[in-house]
Amino acid sequence: MTMPTGYSRGLAYWPLALLALALLLPQLLGMFGFDFYVSFATRIMIMALLASSLNLLVGTGGMVSLGHAAFFGAGAYTVAILAREWGGTPATSALLSWPLAMLVGALLAAFIGAICLRTKGVYFIMSTLAFAQMLFYVFLSLKSYGGDDGMSLTQRSTLPGIDLGADVVFYYVVLALFAVALLLLGRLDRARFGKVLRGIKDNELRMESLGFAVFRFKLVAFILAGAMAGLAGALMGNLNNFVSPNMMHWEQSGVVLVMVILGGLGRLWGGLAGAAAMLLLEEILPNFLPHWQILLGVILLAVVFFAPRGLAGIFRA
Repeated sequence: MTMPTGYSRGLAYWPLALLALALLLPQLLGMFGFDFYVSFATRIMIMALLASSLNLLVGTGGMVSLGHAAFFGAGAYTVAILAREWGGTPATSALLSWPLAMLVGALLAAFIGAICLRTKGVYFIMSTLAFAQMLFYVFLSLKSYGGDDGMSLTQRSTLPGIDLGADVVFYYVVLALFAVALLLLGRLDRARFGKVLRGIKDNELRMESLGFAVFRFKLVAFILAGAMAGLAGALMGNLNNFVSPNMMHWEQSGVVLVMVILGGLGRLWGGLAGAAAMLLLEEILPNFLPHWQILLGVILLAVVFFAPRGLAGIFRA
């Protein structure tokens, strides 16, 4: 059934309305004395970036990973170690440390992907989980970098002419990076690369028979997702001024996977919808119920049963 023209135009303009709201949000929160929630909104966007990177693997490529938090934690520790070892030098500049965090995430993803992508199904899931847990225990044992107590950052990364120490300024920097990431993911999804990934997800054997280098496409997607997760980790480390091995734990990977499913597998806005819904529920529900996790589970089940395409799929024609 063809949707009415007005309805279609409304769907086309709502991302612009959302962007306008995001640009005005710090001012709106400041007017009502809710300045604390600027950092909370920043956290949502960082987790949305992480969830979007995992959605590229799970939703577009059909690669269910339970070790995605490894790249997230690696990116966070990259900026933290640079700050610890070379604090006050150009090494702590965001122009160097954040791309380096992406590079570390990409290289780690290339190594893990080159091994894990030779397996399929539950074996792939378990192998990604195993690598992430190995990395978790490595950093757990590094007493020079805090061990299981984690490590604090004395200050956020620096940018010439920009004070990242101000929460509002950091919010806008994260917003800009997240917007660019969404634009790139959207272009990637509409390009030949995205179509091949979706074909691999639907029927890998047929794509191989058609002559596509399936392993290479999956590995490139794995590396891109690792780089994005590394950037998200660098941003989260700066937001909290703290990193810990728990950022690499399999539970973190599980939470991000739930965000992807909640928001919508394979949906461009699925990462944002899932991260926003999950973090808002975790923020609001404890104020009303002592055992709020039960209600959270009921809500998640309701989304699975009544909105199988996820929250982002509800607004799609």
